[in-house]
Amino acid sequence: MDAYVKQNINNNIATIEFFHPEQNSLPSDVLKKLAKTITELGNNNEVKVIILKSGGDRTFCAGASFKELIAINDAETGKIFFSGFANVINAMRKCPKFIIGRIQGKTVGGGVGIASATDYCMATKFASIKLSELNVGIGPFVVSPAIERKMGVSAMSQIAIDANTFYDANWAREKGLYASVFETIEELDEAVQKFAEHLCTYNPEAMLEMKKIFWRGTDDWDNQLAERAAISGRLVLSDFTKETLKKFK
Repeated sequence: MDAYVKQNINNNIATIEFFHPEQNSLPSDVLKKLAKTITELGNNNEVKVIILKSGGDRTFCAGASFKELIAINDAETGKIFFSGFANVINAMRKCPKFIIGRIQGKTVGGGVGIASATDYCMATKFASIKLSELNVGIGPFVVSPAIERKMGVSAMSQIAIDANTFYDANWAREKGLYASVFETIEELDEAVQKFAEHLCTYNPEAMLEMKKIFWRGTDDWDNQLAERAAISGRLVLSDFTKETLKKFK
């Protein structure tokens, strides 16, 4: 199957689904479309709640596209590349509707950032998380503000430093990333749908004002995440990172 970002609106619930055949890793074009879709649905008066999910049943998101990462050969290209996840997170932050995350499987790097930027996140027991960026000589600079906001500095720094380890879904729930963890995808989907339907019975104006409060103090993220993207774009050109990336070719 080819990569895609698709949307569906049913009974005031918008569902956004992204997919990439390489374990739902996200290249620049998919990230750009994902950010655009979130913004458009957030401004759609028919939509009261958004569900964000990925295709397939094993991996929610494997992070950034490794092929694009390896191909970076100048700092500006690097900044643009890492700005992809920044733009998605900022679109989620600015979206006036609650976004429910549906995390069916493992999520790595930028995928952890996307999960953290949802307003309410539900997962299966298979949805372990890992920040692997330090392994290749960079760091989770762009996504760490969203992860820190959701899970706290201690949990974020733990998984950022321990870049080889997957932390299981129950650990992520205890740290605040997931609200609930389910045994199966079927149970997860049922719970997500029921929860979204229930949110649609609430006052949209009240939910909008609550979202503003939840994200208070993040007005500088447009600039902050762009600066973080530039750091990653510079580090990916370092001799250490270039030598490390050669091992993955």
